[in-house]
Amino acid sequence: MRPIVEIAHATVYRGETLALKDLSLTLVEGEHTAVVGPNGSGKSTLLRLLSQELYPVEREGARVRLFGKDRWNVWDLRRRLGVVSHDLQHQYLGQASGLDVILSGYHASIGVYDHQPFQTEQYERAHRLMERLAIARLKDREFDDMSTGEQRRCLLARALVHEPGALILDEPTSGLDLTARFQYLAILRRLMGEGKTIVLVTHHLHDIPPEVSRIVLLKDGAIVADGPKRDVLTSARLTTVFDTPVNVVQSDGWFQAWPGSRCSTDDL
Repeated sequence: MRPIVEIAHATVYRGETLALKDLSLTLVEGEHTAVVGPNGSGKSTLLRLLSQELYPVEREGARVRLFGKDRWNVWDLRRRLGVVSHDLQHQYLGQASGLDVILSGYHASIGVYDHQPFQTEQYERAHRLMERLAIARLKDREFDDMSTGEQRRCLLARALVHEPGALILDEPTSGLDLTARFQYLAILRRLMGEGKTIVLVTHHLHDIPPEVSRIVLLKDGAIVADGPKRDVLTSARLTTVFDTPVNVVQSDGWFQAWPGSRCSTDDL
């Protein structure tokens, strides 16, 4: 399997705050991965590192390589790697229509502008994506007038306009009710079945579909566990990572966390 992400010895600061410490991580094509950790663990910084909004401290041996390349033009990168983040959802222009949200993916912009031309086939693909994600009714609706779940699906369609081979999704079901969450997760599972490589960045175990086989646990800017889902998502490990008693339960490949009173270190 070909690597899509190769991070070696990356140390990243956000201002004067050390956000990632000598982090090394390889993600490969066809392997679905969830990056899990509490707030402040470095998940958002890792996401920005992958989207090349941030870069590691320059030092010998440190690198971030995406699809075999060290440097990318952002527009070219979006054709290979689609990103749906909370930052993007919060920053997006409220008056943009659903169709404009999707079309903006062709220019990696927030909104569309008069100087940005679109070809007939781009309009046609945007309409097909809206049908596919069941959001055709949102074509003319303003972004601010959509529900959180509708916004999320429009941004997912935006990320899909270039047919990227891999998608990175930040807290994909945060803020969604049960119906919207189940619908969104069903879409992600369908995309995985169609061959998209999915990377989820989350602190919610219920965001992680059964098809995700690998878990990377982050704490304080460092990877503390990395491996198969059943081996990593244990009560003991999550109790340590989240600094609170956690009891992990699973059913049919889905995992959930409940409050726990104690957990044995034998689970580690």
